[in-house]
Amino acid sequence: MATEIIRCGWAKTPLYEQYHDTEWGVPLHEDRALFEFLVLEGAQAGLSWETILKKRENYRRAFDNFEVQKVARYNSKKIVSLLQDAGIVRNKLKVNSAVTNAKAFIQVQDSFGTFDTYIWQFVDGKPLINRFKTLKEIPPRTPLSDTISKDLKQRGFTFVGSTIIYAHMQATGMVNDHLLVCHRHGPVCKLR
Repeated sequence: MATEIIRCGWAKTPLYEQYHDTEWGVPLHEDRALFEFLVLEGAQAGLSWETILKKRENYRRAFDNFEVQKVARYNSKKIVSLLQDAGIVRNKLKVNSAVTNAKAFIQVQDSFGTFDTYIWQFVDGKPLINRFKTLKEIPPRTPLSDTISKDLKQRGFTFVGSTIIYAHMQATGMVNDHLLVCHRHGPVCKLR
């Protein structure tokens, strides 16, 4: 008899289960992937994360696999073509934000060597490990996400409000918000 796998309560669809079991909360240190999540989290604002996950491959295609140098060079013609792409969220502010954020991302890389070095300094290079028992305990934002959001905005980033940044922290493993009963909490705690 197979034992039931216990997951965080939000992972209720096959797509969410796959994302939850393989990516969410896993510490991420590669700049291209960190930029991808920054763009996707901004695109998600006001929508479900599942909507964005379904469009993720379309985003990778449309945004040159999130090669930040390429995205930073997008001109108005490219932005118009993106706004006609049904495979992504066709919101002018969100598309423009991706380009703006690519430019700011490069400036951070120039100042810190990598975006990874910059963003992980806020948690002293180690994931914060929470010990939540229920989904209701998980906050939508924290004083730390407020601080990071403010710093990013001062550096020229857009669509980086505190709630978006906390979701980014969860997605990229800066914080482990897997519930204590979740089969991923323990294994993710061991990752750096």
